[in-house]
Parts: sequence; structure tokens; C-alpha cells
Amino acid sequence: MAEWAALVDRSWLRMTLVVWGLSSLWYLWDRSGQIRWLALGDTDDNMRLMQVRALLDGQGWFDLRQYRLNPPGGFDIHWSRVVDLPLAGLILLLDQFTTRPIAERWACGIAPLLPLAVVMVALVATVRRLVAPGAWPLALVLLPGAAATMLMFMPMRIDHHGWQLACLGVTVAGLCDPRQARGGLLVGGASALSLTIGLELLPYAAMAGAIIALRWVWDRAEAVRLQGYALTLGGGAAIGFALFASEANRVLRCDALTPVWLSAVVVAGALLFLLARADPASRAVRLGLAVAAGAVIAVGFALLFPQCLTRPEQVSDELARVWLNNVREAKPIFRHPFRTAFPIVTLPLIGLAGALFAAWRARRGPRAVGWAAVALFTAFACAMMLWQARAGPAAQLLALPGVTALAWIILPWCLRHPLLPVRVFGTVGAFLGVSGLFAGLVIKYLPVDRPSPNARVVNRSSGRCNALPQLEKLNRYPAQVMFTFVDLGPRLIATTHHSAVAGPYHRNGDAILDVHHAFRRSPAEARAIMRRHGATMLLVCPNMPESTVYRARASGGFYDRLAKGERFGWLQPLPLPRGSPFRLFRIG
Repeated sequence: MAEWAALVDRSWLRMTLVVWGLSSLWYLWDRSGQIRWLALGDTDDNMRLMQVRALLDGQGWFDLRQYRLNPPGGFDIHWSRVVDLPLAGLILLLDQFTTRPIAERWACGIAPLLPLAVVMVALVATVRRLVAPGAWPLALVLLPGAAATMLMFMPMRIDHHGWQLACLGVTVAGLCDPRQARGGLLVGGASALSLTIGLELLPYAAMAGAIIALRWVWDRAEAVRLQGYALTLGGGAAIGFALFASEANRVLRCDALTPVWLSAVVVAGALLFLLARADPASRAVRLGLAVAAGAVIAVGFALLFPQCLTRPEQVSDELARVWLNNVREAKPIFRHPFRTAFPIVTLPLIGLAGALFAAWRARRGPRAVGWAAVALFTAFACAMMLWQARAGPAAQLLALPGVTALAWIILPWCLRHPLLPVRVFGTVGAFLGVSGLFAGLVIKYLPVDRPSPNARVVNRSSGRCNALPQLEKLNRYPAQVMFTFVDLGPRLIATTHHSAVAGPYHRNGDAILDVHHAFRRSPAEARAIMRRHGATMLLVCPNMPESTVYRARASGGFYDRLAKGERFGWLQPLPLPRGSPFRLFRIG
């Protein structure tokens, strides 16, 4: 047994990658149907594929304008090309063995699994350092229980969330790394890469920097970690901006790594590097200097970029009211139905309790500082869910070290218990409880927030509206601009040769408002808006979630009247194959 434990500990990296490889094969087989039908379920996934296609078709590296939304001018996407690279590389590789459509499908299946390997390795490294060298297999067993996290790595989930979670995992591993220089480099590099991809995890990057600074304030020996972090944070962000910032992101915008955030990050890195080099002996002086550096950054940012102190999207009040404020993932977790929120928050709360308990147990040992960092990070992630529910995947990922620490204590106790019922049922119950899996089992039987019949109809309709076989049938008509729902726009352009007017992206705000105005206002106004955008066809999908908004909030508006069967002289119904979920009209 001792030899086996030593082998497991010695071969942890190789064995972790084997687990990742086997898991990836399972996920690819399990979701082969989605791969076959290019079932990109999220609007961002469809837009990511369009961005990669444009790159492979010769669009400029720094030109991220999407010309098939709101043509002919199109609109800028605030993303970068970092996440495009592995997807484009896989397509080009698979292109050598099959056709381009098949290569795209399998690239979309494989690409999300690549950052999962990074997450697994980072999680295992963290658990080995903080829990026990032999505890890492338990962490991998617990990982699938983080359902919100794992969804970001599933085949066809090709947008940037998986890669940013990978950066977050590396950040935690770096915070816990006993080698100070390497730990600082990992945290700074991961934070810079995450910011280059997008600003979604900016608060976590700031929290990581604060934790490293506090470690230096408390322990002067942490100056090496702080120096490495400062150099890679500022230098990595500068390199990321130079290599990946689009032409549209080289102005003072607040929603991406533009000169606004680049200047803040570079200045922060420079100040922290100077503090680490000065490295005063007094803890009080170190604290004063750290607070002063933070104040300089905050005050300077407020004075130079006051426009970025509110919403980074910088949208109009009307757009925020009719669209952005209603995006589900941007709402606080307590604004979601209990049936949705309970399984998401359970694991982070268990992980926070586990991290706090582990920090208390290790309070006089070498692991205390690492556990304190994990506990702070997990508590911060839990608080972030009170701001936006989209923090759930990150919170679940950060909870896993604390959850593993609890499981490492409770499960062996149950397995060694002299009573057989405790060894069997106690172990199963303890695993379900510590892993948070009980939440998903219990919620099925609780009489709360059960979906209504109308909700089930909407969900079925949404699936049919996005189905590739149904959308491809629209290609029997010559390519043209179709006026359709905002949430259907990215899927339409990814699966057909047609163009659309809008997609759910804040830089496309004017077009989003035009779609809302057209469907909510009078038929005459709707026709004028459609013609102004050069649309020659109107495509609607009854009972798609967005359509219910237009009917519920604009009774008597154009879409409400259309849905009730009213005919308009300027709209000519066009035939579609039997069973199509769509209604198609020619705009006159």
C-alpha cells in the first residue's frame, strides 16, 4: 500500500493527464450527437465560431468586426483573438483529414476540453500542497460535482469562459505555491492572460493581487513572490495588448483590455514591484505603502477615466432597461428561482466552510497562509454571486480545495468505522453531502419553482428554433438580410448564408434597440426600421423565449399582433418545409 501511495504521489502529473484524456474521450462520445449537429447552444459560442471563420477566411488579425450582423458596416466585438487560436488550429489540423464542416464540428467538440486539462492540473497541484500529497485523486472525483464549472468545458462550449476558469485555477495554484518566485509568476501571468481574454474575471485578478500584497505585508519573505507577480502582471498585460487588442480596443473603452485598463494594470505592477524592491523592515510601513499604492491607483483611475466608474458596457439607459438588466446571468443569484440557485450555491458554501476549517487546523503550520488565501478567495467568490449569478462557475471551482479537505477527513472516518451501516451508508451519505451532489437530488422533490406548462413549451420551442436541420432549410432562399430576434441572430449567421441585424452584444446597442422597437411598436414603425437596416425578410420563431418578452411587455405591438395571426399588406408569407418552427415573410 505504501508503495502504491508513493507511486500515486510521484506520478501525479502523468496520471492527472491520463484522467483528463479518458474523461475527454467520454465527453466526446457522450456528446457526439451535439457535435454532429453543431449544437452550439449559446449565442457567444456561435459568434466565436463566426469570428474564427472570418480569421481563417482572411479577415485581419486586429479586425474583429462582424460584418454579417447589421450589414454592411457590421459591428465590433469586444473580445480578443486569444481563444480563437486553439479553435482555429484544430480546424486547420482536422482539415487535413476531412471536410471543413466536419473539421469545424470536431474542433468545436475538442477545443473546450483543452482548458479542462489546465484546470485539473492546477487543482491537483493545489490539493497536493494544502490537503495531502495523496489527496489529489479525491479532488478529481469531486470535480464533476461542480456542475456549473464543468458545463464551461463541455464539447461545443467554445467561448472564452473555460479558458478564463483555467487562468483562475492557475492563479489559486500560484497563490499556494511554496516556491515564491514561481508562484508569483504563475499568478501574474494567469491574471494577465485572463484580462487579455476578457474582463469577466477582473475582480478575481484584483483579489489575487490584494492577497499577494497582504502576504508581503505580513511576511517580508514574500517580497520575491510579489516581485514575480508584479513583473508578469504588468509585462504580460502589455504583451497581451500588443498582440491581441483589436483596432476597436485601442481607444478608451471600458469593456475590454483597452488603454484604460492596460494603464491601470501596468501602473499597479510597477508600484508593487517598487514596493517589493524597497521591502522596508517594518510591517506597519509595508502596510502603509501598500495602502498608499492602492489609493494612487484608485484615485488616478477615477480622475483619468471617470466614464469607467459605472457600467463598463457604457450603454444607454434605455438599452439597460429593456435588455441588459434583464440578462439572466447578470442578475444576483438571489433573484433566480430557488430551483436554479440552490444547486449552484451549495458547493461554494461547503467549500468556504471547508477552507475556513482547514485554515484553522493549519493555523500554526506552513499551510496556514495557503489556506488563508483559498478561504479569502472562496469567500470573495461567494460574495460575487450576490452581484451576478455568472460568478457561480468560478465560485464552484474555487470551492473544490475546501471541499476536498473536508472529504479527506470525513470519508476515511466513515470507511474505518467499526459499524458496517456507517461504513456503507455513512460513506455514501457523507460523499453526497460534502460534494454538494445532494442538492441536485433533493431539488427534484421539493415543491418549489416547478416549471409551468408554458415554460416547457418555450424551452422546447427554443431548442427547435436553434436546430441545425431546421435552420439549414432557410438556405433554399438566396442569401439576404433577415430581420429576426436578437438572440437568434448569431445562430442564424453561423448556420445559414443569411445575415442578421442584431446579436446580444452591447456594442451592437443601437441595432438591439431597433429590434425591440420594431417588435414592440406599431406595424408602420416596424416596417420603417426593417427597411432602414436593409432587411428583405422577416424571420420569427413563435414561443422562443425572446418572443414572449415582446408579447408580455408590448401588448398590441407589431409582434403581438403578428403572433395573433393578423396580416399586413407589406408582409408576404413565404413557404417553409412542413414541421418548420419558423414563420418567414418577405418585406415589401
